[in-house]
Amino acid sequence: MTYGHNFESWRAASPDWDAYTRAPFLAALADGTLPQATFLHYLAQDYLFLGHFSRAWGLAIAKSGDPSEMRACATMVHALLHDEMALHIGICAQAGLSRADLLATAETPATLGYTRYVMDAGYTGGFLDLLAALAPCVLGYGEIGARLVQGTTDTPYRAWIETYGGADYQALCHETGALIDGAIASRLGESPRSVPYWQDLTNRFATATQLEAQFWPALR
Repeated sequence: MTYGHNFESWRAASPDWDAYTRAPFLAALADGTLPQATFLHYLAQDYLFLGHFSRAWGLAIAKSGDPSEMRACATMVHALLHDEMALHIGICAQAGLSRADLLATAETPATLGYTRYVMDAGYTGGFLDLLAALAPCVLGYGEIGARLVQGTTDTPYRAWIETYGGADYQALCHETGALIDGAIASRLGESPRSVPYWQDLTNRFATATQLEAQFWPALR
């Protein structure tokens, strides 16, 4: 799955990409052997994460200043708040967990570390730093969803898989990849890999990927 040439370059240079996108958690989710309690724990933490993630994309609007980029970031904020977070609320409600329960959940160290890293990238860096830190989540989930939706039918977690493997989320991933490619070209030119700053962005992406890999709950 590809969502743009800069994403491909960052992904290839990220040593934890497979650990993130092919984690045992995902294999158990796909074949239906993932314990419900483990899935609900993940959903609660991810719900909190998505709140921070929405604010980070809101920060990207302020960091950009370009109207087309701002609209793309606003589209992402809307998708997070109205689609992904709604998915989490709906699944948890079926298991007896309310939105209030989710909001009352204490953040784990993995959630704290990842969300604060992304926000710090935005506060201390520029628009490209923030995009590099945000990209693994958006595009990694797209890659995971596209792979799992092809061969997964008999699992209680089908709704989660179909959300990230579905046409709407896949379109969002392609738009995000185009946003990244356009933003890099406008700021670093057509040969960004020759600019020293490129390595900083690659490192940002790799660190965020590592934090994503650590975000999946351990299977017991």
